[in-house]
Amino acid sequence: VPLIEIVTEPVIDSAEEAAAFVAQIRRLVRYLDVSDGNMEEGSLRCDANVSIRPAGQAELGQKVEIKNMNSLRHVARAIEHEIARQTALLEAGETIISETRTYDVARNQTFAMRSKEALNDYRYFPDPDLSPLLIGPKWEESVRLRLPTLPWELEEQLQREHGLPALDAGVLSDSKPLADYFLATLAQGVPAKAVSNWLMGPVKGYLNEKGQDISDFDLSPEQLAGVIRLVEDNQLGFSVAAQQLFPALIAQPDTQAEPLAESLGLLQTQDTNELAQIVVEVVEAFPDKVKAYQKGKKGLIGMFMGEVMKRTGGTADPQSTKTLLEEKLNS
Repeated sequence: VPLIEIVTEPVIDSAEEAAAFVAQIRRLVRYLDVSDGNMEEGSLRCDANVSIRPAGQAELGQKVEIKNMNSLRHVARAIEHEIARQTALLEAGETIISETRTYDVARNQTFAMRSKEALNDYRYFPDPDLSPLLIGPKWEESVRLRLPTLPWELEEQLQREHGLPALDAGVLSDSKPLADYFLATLAQGVPAKAVSNWLMGPVKGYLNEKGQDISDFDLSPEQLAGVIRLVEDNQLGFSVAAQQLFPALIAQPDTQAEPLAESLGLLQTQDTNELAQIVVEVVEAFPDKVKAYQKGKKGLIGMFMGEVMKRTGGTADPQSTKTLLEEKLNS
């Protein structure tokens, strides 16, 4: 199994920053399909070298290495503990020993494994059987041209070109399968924010419930776009689409959103005369509530809306319903 080891300069200044760096490395290797980045299973591990120094001092103190941390949370907690341990030693006038330590998760403490007083303790030496590997600029550029859009580039692109909030862009670009699904759905001509809302809402909820990933999702981007289009065209309310059409479509993945919604009688009532008559019936059924509304309890509009929706099976257009109710209640 190939091993890639990445070593940074001492430019990370906090436990939070270290965990964020590892998170971005994990995100990158997953995007490039180099590794699944699963820290718990050993696909990705982190060793942290921790050095502290008094404020205003340029030179770092003795380096202490914490080995083999297997989660982002453990990286942050181990470094925080080690910073506190080294600080306490210096404040007590003691010396920090350059050593390798392990992190005990249960105790949230680091413990000494072995000392490394100098570089020669590592027994560095040139391997006589390995020839130098020279990477030329042409080869490097050819690899660069084959790279996909990297996650942080896509995150910025989703905000700039599609107007998504930073939160949405961050979630959607976090994994390549999810980003690909989003872009494929967007290509069907539906609004970016609507696609984002569905992926971060009903779709994510369904996948979490099933313990699945977007790669396991039964609906194609075209099918999800069909659901979104019905909502955007005011043929279907979002709640009806999410609670009724969406699960029905998952149960019948060989069909499309519009014919299924029609067969289930979910498409919103477009007959204004029919809707107006239902509004009249609802208002007349609750004379006491009408009086309370007219005396200032405007929040009762929600109760009237609910009654209309109940009588239409949720197919009434919410905006039309509210307009007709307000006209009737204020007359």
